Amino acid sequence: MRVLFVLAGLILLTCGCDANQGVVDRDNTAVNERDADSHTKTPFDQSNEQSDIDLVSEIRAEVLDIDDLSINGRNAKIITNQGKVVLRGPVASQAERERIVAVANKLAGAGNVTDQLEVEAN
Repeated sequence: MRVLFVLAGLILLTCGCDANQGVVDRDNTAVNERDADSHTKTPFDQSNEQSDIDLVSEIRAEVLDIDDLSINGRNAKIITNQGKVVLRGPVASQAERERIVAVANKLAGAGNVTDQLEVEAN
């Protein structure tokens, strides 16, 4: 009986749906080349100082409280080092970008935020 359930599950997994349906193949070559430049901040540049970790946590918490934020907006990269914040990644709209930047500016202070968020083309 157990074998029958396992077989039924495998059959459903393999022929129940098209695995590539709705998937967009994105070419990240340019982004990867850009990120290889030592001047571009990546999550590896995040400071381990407690004050920077706390700042990221505060910004992330407020970003997650923004209503109707896209998945990409929720997952925007927030990188801090010595109180300076870099925001990176795709967002759904200019309005979403502005809302995330406003949160970072409020918590880190004006002049301490570099906005590198990218509005996705629809």
